[in-house]
Amino acid sequence: MVEAGRNNRETSMADTIRILSAGAPKTGVSRCARAYEQATGHGTGITFATAPAVRQSVESGEDGADIVVATVPVVDGFEAAGLTVPGARATVGSVKAAVAVKAGAPFPDISSADSLRAAILAAPAVLYNSASSGLYIEKMMETLGIVDEIRDRTIRLPNGDAVLKHLGSSETPGEIGFGQATEIRRQEELDGLVALVGALPKEVENITTYAVALLSHARNAEAAGGLVTFMGSAAGLKIFAATGVE
Repeated sequence: MVEAGRNNRETSMADTIRILSAGAPKTGVSRCARAYEQATGHGTGITFATAPAVRQSVESGEDGADIVVATVPVVDGFEAAGLTVPGARATVGSVKAAVAVKAGAPFPDISSADSLRAAILAAPAVLYNSASSGLYIEKMMETLGIVDEIRDRTIRLPNGDAVLKHLGSSETPGEIGFGQATEIRRQEELDGLVALVGALPKEVENITTYAVALLSHARNAEAAGGLVTFMGSAAGLKIFAATGVE
């Protein structure tokens, strides 16, 4: 998915800062880009993708981006491979895995691992994605010892957006969806068709920390480096925090 900054019409592609980002911090990335545009006049273009797609795109050299927003281990890997500029990075915050239901549905009790397990077993369908956050949910089901019990009721979709759109349009009462809290919150604000129940309980919580970095092959390195610095500044972190990236 691509989002273009509003200043792009007034700037050439060579002047546009190209951002490649994972989906979980999407709202924060978009708002930071917009704020930087307004402050500097530099246009931005943002491509959002799943974490595996971000990694593959940068490692293959086909990303065409100036900066990347990804999980800290992924950014560490890029730096070790010489794909980012040493020192030109910042941590922007962490996102928790969470539970969602269709808007208007009763909230299941997810206050403990046992109550979450009971809620999952009682649900007519359980939805999560096939990307990296979904792999954690898959392991969580194994930890809870319920993989076999819910196998026929598990629906895997390509990404978080697909999970939430399916959940929001479902006619089956009581379905439970899993995703990143920021993605659920964004969809809840966007169309009101899903509701954020809350983060996973402490016993099985999953917290993912994200960082932004300047890519070594950036065509617009000076302006892009400024955006990296802005995202990691107090002002940038405040923007991220307002979207649920803690």
